[in-house]
Amino acid sequence: MEFSTKAETLQPQPTGAQLFVCTETAQPENDTARALCQSLEEGQQFAEAKIPTADGIQAAAVLRLKDLNRASLNKAAAEAAKWAQHQTHVGVDISLFGETDAPNVAEALAVAFGNAAYRFDRYKKEAKPAKFETAVFHSAHTDKVNAALAVAEAQVYGQTICRDLGNAAPNECTPEFLAHTAKAEAEKLGAAAKIIGKDYIQENMGAFWSVAKGSVQNPYLVELSYSGAADKTAAPIVLVGKGITFDSGGISLKPGANMDEMKFDMCGAATVIGTFCAAVKLKLPINLIAIVPTCENMPAGNANKPGDVVKSMNGLTIEVLNTDAEGRLILCDALTYAEQFKPQAVIDVATLTGACIIALGHDVSGVMGNNQDLVDSLLAASKAVDDKAWQLPLFDTYKEQLKSNFADLPNIGTPGAGTITAGTFLSYFTENYPWAHLDIAGTAWKSGGEKGATGRPVPLLLNYLRHLA
Repeated sequence: MEFSTKAETLQPQPTGAQLFVCTETAQPENDTARALCQSLEEGQQFAEAKIPTADGIQAAAVLRLKDLNRASLNKAAAEAAKWAQHQTHVGVDISLFGETDAPNVAEALAVAFGNAAYRFDRYKKEAKPAKFETAVFHSAHTDKVNAALAVAEAQVYGQTICRDLGNAAPNECTPEFLAHTAKAEAEKLGAAAKIIGKDYIQENMGAFWSVAKGSVQNPYLVELSYSGAADKTAAPIVLVGKGITFDSGGISLKPGANMDEMKFDMCGAATVIGTFCAAVKLKLPINLIAIVPTCENMPAGNANKPGDVVKSMNGLTIEVLNTDAEGRLILCDALTYAEQFKPQAVIDVATLTGACIIALGHDVSGVMGNNQDLVDSLLAASKAVDDKAWQLPLFDTYKEQLKSNFADLPNIGTPGAGTITAGTFLSYFTENYPWAHLDIAGTAWKSGGEKGATGRPVPLLLNYLRHLA
């Protein structure tokens, strides 16, 4: 869908739906909008009506904002988007808002519109695409609103890539498909891409290879790079995403119920690819690298076994106590690989632990790291776009839970603090640069009637990258 602006107040028009946005103290001048506003009861924010015109019936609606913090904006915008997705063209009047608030309101609405219009039905005999095609925002502050709409468009673009990859069936979205899709999407935007195959992984990345070797699908290491900073040699930000395209648990086999959702175990990779593409689309003035280790975790005669000892890329040996703790095995080698870029910071994103859902539920991502400034920046970015995250500690005492009689590290800790011990495990491979870890096991997808990838935490990461320069 397309977003644009006009430097005028929305006027009655013969075609297209009309949405008037106001507050409790600033009411629209349009008679229909004012009447709808007055019809709202306490606690209500949205009202709609059908207006007879010379050309038929026109949809009109009003959105009354309670306040302008991003969480409230997102909630209100989502309500308006449910209505807007059934329209083809929508004129959005935000003329009541000044140059500071108008861009924020426009961005929240545009993101909500774009996400509401998202459909994933390419496997269905009869596709039902959303009607929504265009939204025109009416405001006197066109330059700032246009800039906000560009951010919204890039975010929706990145989230759509993320959601499409996450929702794809695992017999389609294999490691090869994921790798080549990432390469194609990056190159389409003018960024560089490299795909590293099985031979390099087998020879250099023992932890990664130990997971991959149990599948008939070949593993890949994807490297995307973009040099947007004035100084092309400046230290880059590196994003690392877990790309397990299907996680059976391996020999430590998962229960059969809901195992289909383990196609979402590559949502960390999908997030990194989507964020990278959104940042390139916005032409952010930063140097950025995305690294995606991707493979399947399957049971087989040659698969990892509990008790196996493998050697990681940085030389540490790992005792595999549970083959279902495979994400950290592929990530640890990818994090070691990232060191060669002398990064400004490294952020890994992974659907790493079910324990994160126990701790934080399905609306909040876990964040931890070895650099508090980096963690604070991610938390601030999270709050600014209401893509919720919460810091978990990485005290040295947690290392006491990672002891092995036979190797340098086990791949799981003793019972308790499963999300933190997973992060602690990764910390052994990130000692030479600022690093943060996002556990998105609870936020990357939804189950039940709304089953599907959410596109999170693309908003958080894109907002973080936007505010680096």
